[in-house]
Amino acid sequence: MFQINENYLKLPGSYLFSTVGRKSREFIEANPDKKVISLGIGDVTQPLAPAVIEALHKAVDEMANADTFHGYAPDLGYEFLRKAIIDNDYKPRGVDLALDEIFISDGAKSDSGNIGDIFGPDNVIAVCDPVYPVYVDTNAMAGRTGDYVTEEEKWSKVIYMPCTAENHFVPAIPEQTPDMIYICCPNNPTGTTLTRDELQTWVDYANEHKSVIIYDAAYEAYISEEDVPHSIYECEGADTCAIEMRSFSKNAGFTGTRLGFTVIPKKLVCNGTSLNSLWARRHGTKFNGAPYIIQKAGEAVYSEAGKQQTKEQIAYYMRNAKMIREGLQNAGFEVFGGVNAPYIWMKTPDQMSSWDFFDVMLEKYNIVGTPGSGFGPSGEGYFRLTAFGSLENTQEAIGRITKG
Repeated sequence: MFQINENYLKLPGSYLFSTVGRKSREFIEANPDKKVISLGIGDVTQPLAPAVIEALHKAVDEMANADTFHGYAPDLGYEFLRKAIIDNDYKPRGVDLALDEIFISDGAKSDSGNIGDIFGPDNVIAVCDPVYPVYVDTNAMAGRTGDYVTEEEKWSKVIYMPCTAENHFVPAIPEQTPDMIYICCPNNPTGTTLTRDELQTWVDYANEHKSVIIYDAAYEAYISEEDVPHSIYECEGADTCAIEMRSFSKNAGFTGTRLGFTVIPKKLVCNGTSLNSLWARRHGTKFNGAPYIIQKAGEAVYSEAGKQQTKEQIAYYMRNAKMIREGLQNAGFEVFGGVNAPYIWMKTPDQMSSWDFFDVMLEKYNIVGTPGSGFGPSGEGYFRLTAFGSLENTQEAIGRITKG
């Protein structure tokens, strides 16, 4: 008789954003006269940049001609895109990477979930708490997290590193030494970040203890402060301890187009085995590559027109973030984030639970947000709003809240 992966049976409930979506749909169906504004799921609302659209059309035309048609993409991705990434994202920041250290994929979510394939089942993971749920859930599916302790809303074998207002959202070095350390910076959900010195501390720690850092830099394009690194490889020694993941979803609006990449330096070695070669083997076996059309669109993001147009989109969302942050502050809420990331992390009023506050926001203000407890135990008592809505909807939502 066949057997199933029983690790899936340990997962509590449904995926966070599926629950948010279900509750929102039920409210809308029961209240068809209400205009519900979603500031919950971090999905972009602005159209793709004109330079990207132009590249898509051109690539589609190429696919209609036998002389310019493209089939399977190279395992690592097309060289034109990997070179554009190195020349624009890394060289200007003093980071030296080789073409075969860049792996093109269909997004950072996929990569952050799949990266565990190259690590042993007994590795101990550490996560910032609150945390993007994919990191923990996919390790639970792989059997690394132990059992789920319902009363504590924690996994028994996961090291949770609390990031709260009390420690300024900077994780402390844990007492137990982890093998794999997940860091999302700028952070989803808190919208906060680490300075270069704070990140260097983690790089030094990982090298000293032979740990690996899984570094999610999906929101680096939103960084506005000088002392915040855009890449972990700006830190000395990171190329021997860190894997970095990037996404086109939020910096260029590719949430529905799907494109991302992972960087694994060849200096990152475990017991004489290169993690770069392991990921290359996994990538070539389980992934057939992002489509040529999409990779050409990604290349266009790095054109002069593309850079200017996507910069304007980022500014649009960050104006929304400022509006939300300042509006909530003026309404008496305690808020964080919204400076280096398009997320605003707010404390719930009167020590209300995050799911109770979700209900208040939905029923009283007809606004969808995301309960902080869905991101981990330290998220309880917090609530996340995104700046990815339209300007008009953002203005209306904040107006509803400030008017009470």
